[in-house]
Amino acid sequence: MSGFLFDELIFGPVHSRRLGVSLGINLLPVDNKYCNFNCIYCECGWTNKNAGVKIVLPKRDNFKTKLEKKLKELMGTVNEPDAITFAGNGEPTIHPKFAEIIDDTIEARNKYAPKAAISILSNASMLHKPAVTNALKKVDKNILKLDSGIESTFQNINQAMSGITLDKIIEGLLTFEGRLIIQTLFFRGEYDGKLIDNTTDIEVNEWLNVLEKINPEYVMLYPIDRGTPAKGLKKIPEKELNIIAKKVEARGIKTKVY
Repeated sequence: MSGFLFDELIFGPVHSRRLGVSLGINLLPVDNKYCNFNCIYCECGWTNKNAGVKIVLPKRDNFKTKLEKKLKELMGTVNEPDAITFAGNGEPTIHPKFAEIIDDTIEARNKYAPKAAISILSNASMLHKPAVTNALKKVDKNILKLDSGIESTFQNINQAMSGITLDKIIEGLLTFEGRLIIQTLFFRGEYDGKLIDNTTDIEVNEWLNVLEKINPEYVMLYPIDRGTPAKGLKKIPEKELNIIAKKVEARGIKTKVY
């Protein structure tokens, strides 16, 4: 399995440009990417589609014990977290006990790290499940992916599992009534014989139209930062990201470029 993988259930803290001192949570396998997307730029590499691979997810009780232990260790130190961040080797909301784990995290945070914001990096694919959506609405920072406003581009970039469509993603995002952060990675290149570029005027305008409907707290814009599983992808310069950011702000939505 190529790519960068997190090898622990709880990792860090790390110093994040976005979130400050961030304690990471990986609810997925430590030796395998487990996701319902197969994004061509994902730093974790390709999603393993081998049906023979045994997927082992962490148990809720074990997670709760380890989180409390780690937060106790960090209390009062320079590494006491500003954020507790669900990320890891794929899509965290896939975990069958995700909603209960969020409740456990809130309880532990309130006891041992009351200043920490509970955050999540998600592809927004599981918002059709009320338990997932209700759990996400309890956290402080929902950072949700939206790489295109066009269905075909969404599928070419994110390569979602069968049945996941851009319309369903947007429908779920709208239920947050603006209490969320949108994260978008811009790039261009070639994959599987197709030219892929979500920076064109048509692409950006369709994406902006969707953003206006969602009305997020703000938008995070990114270029490619690490190696990608698809080899024909190109990082766009910061100047281009700043031009896109100005277009977002012209629609009355705050942006941050990373």
